[in-house]
Amino acid sequence: MRQHQRIAAYNVVVDEQGQLLLVRLSDLTEAPGSWTLPGGGIDFGEHPEHGAIRELHEETGLHGRIVELLTVDSYHRPSRDDDGDYEYHAIRIVYRTEIERADLVHEADGSTDMAQWFSFEELDEITLVPMGALGAAYVFGER
Repeated sequence: MRQHQRIAAYNVVVDEQGQLLLVRLSDLTEAPGSWTLPGGGIDFGEHPEHGAIRELHEETGLHGRIVELLTVDSYHRPSRDDDGDYEYHAIRIVYRTEIERADLVHEADGSTDMAQWFSFEELDEITLVPMGALGAAYVFGER
């Protein structure tokens, strides 16, 4: 069976009010309308920290600084595309990131279409993909 491995880097960003920054997945993804951490695939030869900061800026317009590595997550599942079934394996590197400049914007024509800050209570009103839930657990604890 075919195999596909993706290495990505994500950001857990919290503002002064303790709100978590999330991005909404667009129609180009498998879970449109769901929310996740800002981040995404690392380019070939790119350091994961640089990839996380680049993705943060692309998806939110924010400039950030990596503070620390929170976790490395591994996710494996069967998947399917136009060529048939395959095994999908995601390695996801998650950083705690601080914002250096805050001009929140929304990505156009990408895998996300909106960026927004959420309080703990507001998380009950949205659908989180596993990466978004992982970020929320780091900020707010297990739900």
